Amino acid sequence: MKSMTGYGKNKLEINGRSYSVEIKSVNYRYCDINVRLPRNISFYENDIKKLISSKVSRGKIDVFVEYTNYTNEGKDVVINKDLAKLYIKELKKLAQEENMSESIRITEITKMPDVLQVKNNEGENDVILNELTQCVSGAVNNFIDMRFAEGEKIKLDLQNRLNNIKQLVNTISKNTAGLIDEYVVKLGERIKEILKTDLVDENRLAQEIVIFADKSSVQEELTRLDSHILQFEKLICNEGAIGKKLDFIIQEMNREANTIASKSVKLEITNAVIEIKTELEDIREQIQNIE
Repeated sequence: MKSMTGYGKNKLEINGRSYSVEIKSVNYRYCDINVRLPRNISFYENDIKKLISSKVSRGKIDVFVEYTNYTNEGKDVVINKDLAKLYIKELKKLAQEENMSESIRITEITKMPDVLQVKNNEGENDVILNELTQCVSGAVNNFIDMRFAEGEKIKLDLQNRLNNIKQLVNTISKNTAGLIDEYVVKLGERIKEILKTDLVDENRLAQEIVIFADKSSVQEELTRLDSHILQFEKLICNEGAIGKKLDFIIQEMNREANTIASKSVKLEITNAVIEIKTELEDIREQIQNIE
């Protein structure tokens, strides 16, 4: 099980080129990947997104890439000759007007704005993409390892809360045992008290008992609740994207708890349901951060 919160970083220096990739994420309903790249390698954005999305299913993910090329590979020096000639022409004209020397050095012309430019042609270099992919892969692996570590902590917390819910379900089950017998005794005593007679219509009494048993029985809800707990425990041992499935199971467990509460005729059962709903709410908040 993986958390949607994670962080990973990796650096690579090879053949005079330096790469640094940083990945961090928070919980999000879908998979949203934002990549920030230097302009000279910005065309690799889709390659990075495909690599990350192949390993991550959910989360809002921010990727920061730094890249420095200390070599001449992928670089071209370009001289704007037309602009340089225009500079020379205007400088000579100025020199004639001011009766100055017309001697102009080429090094001076290259210092003029936009005459000399260094262009990066790294988009045509597959070596850059391969090295960048290598660095990104390392960062993603570190990122996923942290997600697994965070997920393991959440898993332990969820298991403890599930164990508490199991105990509360057992408490409810124990309190439902003998509930009908208690009701029969109380109902008989109440009828005798009101009618002031020891004669009780057994048929009518039996009808009331059947109605009460039908309204107060929570065995079906307890069985479904046990089934949901078992499904939940199996899911949190999986490595895939399970957050949405867990959220659905919690909704079903909450529905069963509400039904039990509506049928409750005993304070102990009501109190146990309240504690179950409290645990379910805490679990629901936790699983919002599960991939």
